[in-house]
Amino acid sequence: MPVVHFLNVKEGDCSIIQHLSGHISVIDVCNARKEDSVSQIMSKYVQKEAGSGNLNQKSYPVNPIEYLKKFGIYSIFRLAITHPDMDHMDGLKDLFEEFSPTNFYDIDNQKEIDFSEESPYREEDWEFYKSLRDENPQSNPKRLTIFSGDSAAYRTQDWDGNPPGDAIYTLSPNSELVRDANKSGDYNDCSYVFLYKSIGGTVLFAGDAHDKTWEHIIENYESEVKDIDLLIAPHHGRKSGRDYGFLDTLNPKMTFFGNARSEHLAYSAWIYRDLPYITNNQANCMVVDVSDSNMSIFVTNEVFARQQNVSTYYSNIFQGWFLQDIK
Repeated sequence: MPVVHFLNVKEGDCSIIQHLSGHISVIDVCNARKEDSVSQIMSKYVQKEAGSGNLNQKSYPVNPIEYLKKFGIYSIFRLAITHPDMDHMDGLKDLFEEFSPTNFYDIDNQKEIDFSEESPYREEDWEFYKSLRDENPQSNPKRLTIFSGDSAAYRTQDWDGNPPGDAIYTLSPNSELVRDANKSGDYNDCSYVFLYKSIGGTVLFAGDAHDKTWEHIIENYESEVKDIDLLIAPHHGRKSGRDYGFLDTLNPKMTFFGNARSEHLAYSAWIYRDLPYITNNQANCMVVDVSDSNMSIFVTNEVFARQQNVSTYYSNIFQGWFLQDIK
């Protein structure tokens, strides 16, 4: 059964796709440090105590390592780091040690980070990432630097060349966006953007895509992204001085926001267009049944589910409370 998970991982990103083929895709990772697992497990016992206004789920993040195992997942077929920012690779080393991803999607970047100043992130994760990037391994894992429009076995077709494979399509970046990002040092505009075409509908994983990325996508893939079913908001939903005109084309039926202080989130761009959204701070983790034409949403914060839906129920399959259907 294909399922999409959007995890509550502090102010970072982590999405999981359970494909119909049985493959597991992980897009970005944050808060995946093994030494934090006990505190993450304990946090689930206090989620119900949050107030009725600000549900404060940012204070109760999950650890992707423990989360994957909870769903009986012990291997990863593809891990994609959308771009080289630490909030998209926090715990990368531990994740590799636990799951040994077969394929590693990466951008050919020249970024360097100075850890001489205080940072909430670990230098060992950055050094591990650099070893994957700069040594360019061809196996264990296979490093792939794919571009807009690339297709291949398993990604968009099966081994015999028949679509849809895992139905994950790369919309951005192209080589020009990567080249410009390496010149400017701003790597948001070379972020991977993936379109997943499920049985139930479409999901767009936007990474930290900025204005040039959206110009490229609208110019080349407008029909593919028009009236999308579910959008994983770019840059966690932060304002970031961007142009939100792309929303007029995407017109998402639902958007998932990550965590940030409320004054930094771009609520107004969605409210102005009357577009619905849910935040990690409300729902904790969101789980979507993309095998069903309704695209049902389940959330791990029971309080939020009961506030929004008096008929909510708990699903053992999705390990969350039913919230609503997207379609």
